[in-house]
Amino acid sequence: MISMRKPVQGAMVCALGFLLVGCGGDDDSSTTPPPPSTDTAEGLWQGTTDTGRSITGLLLSDGTYYVLYSTTTDPTIVGGVVQGTGTSNNGSFTSTNARDFNIEGLGVQPATISASYFAKQSFNGTLTYTSLANTVATFTSTYDAAYELTPLLSELGGTYSGQVASSAGVESATLTVNGNTGNVTGTSLSGCGFTGTATPRTDGNAFDMSVTFGGDPCLFANQTFTGIAYYDAVDKFLYAAAPNASRTDGVLFLGGKAPN
Repeated sequence: MISMRKPVQGAMVCALGFLLVGCGGDDDSSTTPPPPSTDTAEGLWQGTTDTGRSITGLLLSDGTYYVLYSTTTDPTIVGGVVQGTGTSNNGSFTSTNARDFNIEGLGVQPATISASYFAKQSFNGTLTYTSLANTVATFTSTYDAAYELTPLLSELGGTYSGQVASSAGVESATLTVNGNTGNVTGTSLSGCGFTGTATPRTDGNAFDMSVTFGGDPCLFANQTFTGIAYYDAVDKFLYAAAPNASRTDGVLFLGGKAPN
């Protein structure tokens, strides 16, 4: 996800919800993930764009990626997330199905990514918007070894206060993860309730997550979204994002954990 160091509470946005996917369970999955491949761009990447945005990118072993980016005016406020799948090959990474879920008014924009990488060192490239007159943004990033830590439900468990966002806007929300089962519950300021599950991944420091929204007044009533979550254990901060099945919209949650 994009490098926003511990966004100011109340200023976290959800571009498209990537909330949870997974199955929960009683297993704390304490097995240490294998090291990222030395042949691919897999990993956690922190960097910036040529327009002054901070980025935090999570690129998984199957080529799926989520890149959170900040606004141009404040690195602590999320401006959106880019999501898709790509292919690593001898230091080159390409993706033809990127979607930029922007929460600054641009909506969902298709794009392509072309980048070069040195495994576990650097990941630099360009994002080209196919529907915005081929507008191009460039980015540079460096590898974050936090990706190699073991994701534990016991660490993820707790209640988070922050904000949830989609193309429709942003509102305050709370989210609770059961540190034993991975079950997720939450509610937004408008009264929309949701449930889901979080499951530790085995290839890196991240969680698969799924979330199902309740009925009225939820914007996505009775719909299920799947995606990814990353927990910053140092800042005790949760980043979660999930697009819908057609990738025409999504939800993003960012929040800080309440003290025990």
